[in-house]
Amino acid sequence: MNRLFTTLVVAAMVLGVVAGWGIHEWSSPAQAKTWAENLSIITDVFLRLIKMIIAPLVFSTLVAGIAHMEDAGAVGRVGVKALGWFICASIVSLTIGLIMVHLLQPGVGLHLAIPDAGQAAATVDVSKFTLKGFITHVVPASIVEAMANNEILQIVVFSVFVGTAVAAIDDRAPAVLALVEQIAAIMLKVTGYVMRTAPLAIFAALAATIATQGIEVLGAYARFVGGFYLSLGLLWAVLIGALLLAVGPRALSLVAGIRGPALLAFSTASSEAAYPRTLQELQRWGVSKRVASFVLPLGYSFNLDGSMMYCTFATLFIAQAYGVSMSVGQQLTMLFLLMVTSKGMAGVPRASLVVIAATLAYFKLPEAGLLLILAVDHLLDMGRSATNVVGNTVAAAVVARWENQIEEPEPVPVPV
Repeated sequence: MNRLFTTLVVAAMVLGVVAGWGIHEWSSPAQAKTWAENLSIITDVFLRLIKMIIAPLVFSTLVAGIAHMEDAGAVGRVGVKALGWFICASIVSLTIGLIMVHLLQPGVGLHLAIPDAGQAAATVDVSKFTLKGFITHVVPASIVEAMANNEILQIVVFSVFVGTAVAAIDDRAPAVLALVEQIAAIMLKVTGYVMRTAPLAIFAALAATIATQGIEVLGAYARFVGGFYLSLGLLWAVLIGALLLAVGPRALSLVAGIRGPALLAFSTASSEAAYPRTLQELQRWGVSKRVASFVLPLGYSFNLDGSMMYCTFATLFIAQAYGVSMSVGQQLTMLFLLMVTSKGMAGVPRASLVVIAATLAYFKLPEAGLLLILAVDHLLDMGRSATNVVGNTVAAAVVARWENQIEEPEPVPVPV
């Protein structure tokens, strides 16, 4: 399925470029605009499908993730230290993405026109970002209203209360938790259905963009993809450097050991596919089973280093492309928003698109900007998935060092 999807994405990209170039070259500007508007029907439907799943997906996955945090109480210090590392790694990932997108400025020079439908909403309202306004806006007056408007932070706050309550009510929690997990499973299936239409939306997005902007717009994609992978390389260097500081030169053997799982995650664009091999490599290297079996799955829900960097990088790329400037305070608010909303989203196909869509809506940035990154999202998802594997491996090893739970390596059978 992954191979078929990748083939369809590549085919959609190629056909989109060819179709857009043909329209741009052999049609008048007015005709090209008409073609783009007709193609936008497909992309608009895809955007609405993405927005449709935001509220139930965030609610169900976050409640389920927080409810399972009761395991941290049984493990004690391990859980606290793991969560502390996750928060620090999240801040580092988001900050590197923020700094690199400003240094490289991949979206500057596109000068894309703000869509008419979002003209009034495209300018960020500075007056809204007061301390009082931000804090009061975070707390929902009605969860129904918050879900109807896709107010992501309000949904997160409500989910935190519900998840904590489910974990605290021992006699009724299993039934409620089972229901929430079933909702999450259903929403994952719905998300899978929505993402099956992605190649069609990719074709329409690329064709419409090139039809009106010309083939030169592909240069921006090259800067965007290249800049993001350069940023991922920097994040890998920081994570591996932290691992070396924590456990010493022996860390290099762990880095060598996880090349297989990281490559598997990269080729399938799924960090979950690499989970069994990653767990085996950690134990083979010497991380105790108690630490590895707890920190690794916890990290798959709360430690998405590559995905978080992508959310920062892509959101500001879209702002640059449309010429929308954001103040330092607004960008710091965005970092906090992304750090919170990215938790509990592991295992969701193209979860970053959902988070970015919610962030664009929150900051009143053009939602059509999501289409700019859609065409190359699968290619970038491969790098994100591999980075998530590296980040969770480093987290487990560092926490094991803090707990003195690194043992002499024992042979663990690794399937060929």
